[in-house]
Amino acid sequence: MAHDHHDHDHHVPASYGRAFVVGISLNLAFVLVEVAAGLVAHSVALVADAGHNLGDVLGLGLSWGATALARVKPSTRRTFGFRRSTIVASVANALILLFVTGGLTWESVRRLIAPGRPHGPTMIAVAIAGAIVNTAAALLFMRGRQDDLNLRSAFLHLSSDAALALGVAVAGGVIMATGWLWLDPLVSIVLALTILAGTWSLMSKSLNLMLDAVPENIDPDRVREFLRTLPGVIEVHDLHIWAMSTTDTALTAHLVMPGNSCEPTFLASACKELHDRFEIDHATLQIDPKEAPAPCALAPDEIV
Repeated sequence: MAHDHHDHDHHVPASYGRAFVVGISLNLAFVLVEVAAGLVAHSVALVADAGHNLGDVLGLGLSWGATALARVKPSTRRTFGFRRSTIVASVANALILLFVTGGLTWESVRRLIAPGRPHGPTMIAVAIAGAIVNTAAALLFMRGRQDDLNLRSAFLHLSSDAALALGVAVAGGVIMATGWLWLDPLVSIVLALTILAGTWSLMSKSLNLMLDAVPENIDPDRVREFLRTLPGVIEVHDLHIWAMSTTDTALTAHLVMPGNSCEPTFLASACKELHDRFEIDHATLQIDPKEAPAPCALAPDEIV
């Protein structure tokens, strides 16, 4: 087997340690304030938002731990290191949010049937403070959200929290103006449904990565066509593309070529092009000679 790997050391995930510490600290402090204010103000929307923020604190902690593990060097037993832990953290993040959402919905429906009388000014003040805290925390992850599903989930959770907190503030103002007590639990139900929609998307993407699906940012047909057009390549088969982590992508493929047509720089050049065009960091290419006495057993697409 002939193979080559593009140098991908620079793809070791950045730690974002300070961002995680600040984000977790801000949100944990605010959760305590929001729970106390929600109980004093009799606002289920504030308590619901606090529960969601607590889920984000747990999620941020998981993401931070996974990012740290991903930087651990490979060993003889774990040849890819712990990079896949970032994908596991993304799935765990989604499960935590689903659990929190179920609890919020149950409590909100109960309060919708028997609404309490929330204190509007407290709702507004605490919700606005929450919007400020979550916006500040989200900005810490803005730069890394493009290239890492782990950081993107942290950014999306925090930025959506900021928007949802503003919704709670608006609800408090409307309750003060109209006396519609049912609006408080109704807003919390809307919050729960909004969280569910975002969580479902995160869960779907994370599970796809965990099941070795091709990452969404890569078109496998374009990759196959690129390999097929390389000099001397007659056929491409046994092509696999998967995520080693939320930042690293791997590829393996068999290239059928005439026996003496492979130039010395062919593999290095092909792997560099895979990196530059498709952001595939770890490529392994096997050259199958056209003159082989029997076809490759892995050639049919349905065989893995």
